[in-house]
Amino acid sequence: MTSQHSNWNDFNDAGQQAGFDLIPKGTLLKVRMTIKPGGFDDPTRGWTGGWATESDQTGSVYLNAEFVVLDGSFAKRKLWSTIGLHSAKGDEWANMGRAFIRAALNSARGIQPGDTSAQAQAARRIQHFGEIDGLVFVGRVDVEKDSRGDDKNAIKQAIEPDHKDYARLMAGSTSSAASPTGMASSTPAAAVPVAQSSYAKPATGITKPSWAQ
Repeated sequence: MTSQHSNWNDFNDAGQQAGFDLIPKGTLLKVRMTIKPGGFDDPTRGWTGGWATESDQTGSVYLNAEFVVLDGSFAKRKLWSTIGLHSAKGDEWANMGRAFIRAALNSARGIQPGDTSAQAQAARRIQHFGEIDGLVFVGRVDVEKDSRGDDKNAIKQAIEPDHKDYARLMAGSTSSAASPTGMASSTPAAAVPVAQSSYAKPATGITKPSWAQ
């Protein structure tokens, strides 16, 4: 059977690679986050299940996260970021990672950042990192350098329910493109009710990880 393409070892008539322009910095997108397991555990910190990754070079520990855009003109695009858990240089990186996870949980579960009710506090607790694998929330696109010094997109900030575009984006409307000032802008949209959390306190007898306390 003759193929319409050339022989498998002759690529002279193969097409050119399709390139992707960077998503503008500041664009707001509804994304699904998945965690690539790195096989690192530290039960003393509550890190079990092999979700964390340890750097061979620095000894830092992080979550290797992939974000898939769910809606709009950038749908199906993928972005990658690391979420800091531990660094020998100090607590700043881990604190940034904890703040990101807190905001992502608020975004995914419809919790206002200032809500201190028992229900809201329960919604910000997890028993293991597997609970944030597959989390769907609104994220802000950033631009950073990759290992070769080239620009790449990343998600470094989760957008919480107090943002004016949150409800519309979580409902599946198109993304908010960045304006020349770098701030997200959008056309007015009808108000969409923010999802209310149905999360309850963890069951009695289950001890939450020390990093989540």
